[in-house]
Amino acid sequence: MDNNDIFRRLRYILGYNDLKMTEVFAQADHVLPQQEVTLWLKKDEDPVKVDMPDIKMSIFLNGLINQLRGKKEGAQPEPEKVLNNNIIFRKLRIAFDLQSDEILDLYESVDKSISAHELSAFFRKPSSSKYRACNDQYLRHFLNGLQTKFEKKEN
Repeated sequence: MDNNDIFRRLRYILGYNDLKMTEVFAQADHVLPQQEVTLWLKKDEDPVKVDMPDIKMSIFLNGLINQLRGKKEGAQPEPEKVLNNNIIFRKLRIAFDLQSDEILDLYESVDKSISAHELSAFFRKPSSSKYRACNDQYLRHFLNGLQTKFEKKEN
């Protein structure tokens, strides 16, 4: 999954418009023109679509954590210059304040089975022997589960 796809999915899950997405960046003390966000949200086949850099996605996720969980005192965390699915998954887990059993329930809600051991391996340090890279399929199922959870809240 690329950053643009994840960004579009999060916008849909949260029900945010372009302005609200821009405001999330401000939560991480980053000013961004709304037209830049609009270009990242374009569909893949749109010729004016611009690829979202990892550092901008990292800033967005940091802002989302601040927005949904509250901003901590002091200096904000430095955004990662290079992202992978494990980092994105970890930041989303923090932002949505999800415990392992809640994440397992999200997977179950989209008919995807994952063990607690598999899940914990995604959140370990890469140097750990138990670390496991989170592939696109697992991240996609997680986002689908989040979407299902938010749709149920609205109804």
